Amino acid sequence: MADVDREKYEKFIQSHPKGHFMQSLKWAEVKSNWLNEIITVKDNQGNIKGAMSLLIRKLPFVNYTIMYSPRGPVCDIHDYATIKELIDKAREVARRYKSYVLKLDPDVEKDNLEFQKIVKKLGFRIKSNSKDFEGAQPRFVFRLDIKNKTEEELLMSFHQKVRYNIRLAMRKGVEIRIGSKDDIPEFHKIMVETGIRDKFVVRSASYFEKMLDCLGPDNIRLYLAYYRGNMIAGAIAVAYGNKCWYLYGASSNQHRNVMPNYLLQWEMIKWAVERGCDIYDFRGVSGNVDKNHPLYGLYRFKKGFGGKFTEFIGELDYVFNPLVYFAVEAVQRIYRKTRRRFFIIKNLRTAGGKTLDE
Repeated sequence: MADVDREKYEKFIQSHPKGHFMQSLKWAEVKSNWLNEIITVKDNQGNIKGAMSLLIRKLPFVNYTIMYSPRGPVCDIHDYATIKELIDKAREVARRYKSYVLKLDPDVEKDNLEFQKIVKKLGFRIKSNSKDFEGAQPRFVFRLDIKNKTEEELLMSFHQKVRYNIRLAMRKGVEIRIGSKDDIPEFHKIMVETGIRDKFVVRSASYFEKMLDCLGPDNIRLYLAYYRGNMIAGAIAVAYGNKCWYLYGASSNQHRNVMPNYLLQWEMIKWAVERGCDIYDFRGVSGNVDKNHPLYGLYRFKKGFGGKFTEFIGELDYVFNPLVYFAVEAVQRIYRKTRRRFFIIKNLRTAGGKTLDE
């Protein structure tokens, strides 16, 4: 990493309206299997006015790298000159590392036509046709405005059924505890159970342990739900700057009728309120809101908390090497489908050849 004033950089990322934990140095430590370069643009007084954390990883079998800035850039998204200078600096880094592409997925809504005009002028390819979870980060999320709101005001803004389920979990004796690294193995078992049931790929237990190491104790919490002394659900929340994100969630197939996930969300929202956050982000849902869609239940669950259904602009690709770019894109589409199938088959065998819904 080039020389960077870590304290000034972190202060800028945390205080900026477009700041994001994935642009922090702490997140770069979580992603230590990637190289990390920080680029900044300063004003006439020497203060940072734009920044990007670049994650760089070598492609297998070829001498090229991919460059990715999750939820970057952090700057005034309508400041063409600053964005251009950041891209120019990223191009210099790309030459050093033989990067074939710079990938962004900025915290910018799709209907921001001014930003679209800027990135098109700079030469980005906009990939905004995904509906589910095809990209590295979700393109559709629910975001709850919690700025200057009390717990009572927020609770009353939830759908009546959500309030009922929160209170039901309390009446049934569901207990919420803050977990530690020692709880990760059991949490991970429930996460795998959830992945098999809902057909998504689960990260390793060591990845979650690393998250707690790098982001803890200030910016991350592992919330665990217990019923009759047994862990039945869990969730990971990350708070950074003016936002809090629900990042991962897991629930056992046992005792789902006591509604632990509703109480977990409520406890994480209360933490965000305590920290003075402006936004609680429920993260990804499908962009297909048809009631027959297999992910509609996730959409309905998060919608019940009263947040805004938000569609981001999607992935932005700044291509340095078109030949390599189009070849890799084709291979990655095949890899994602194969990886997902392999995970489901592998864990179905572990579960005795049945889905855990049966």
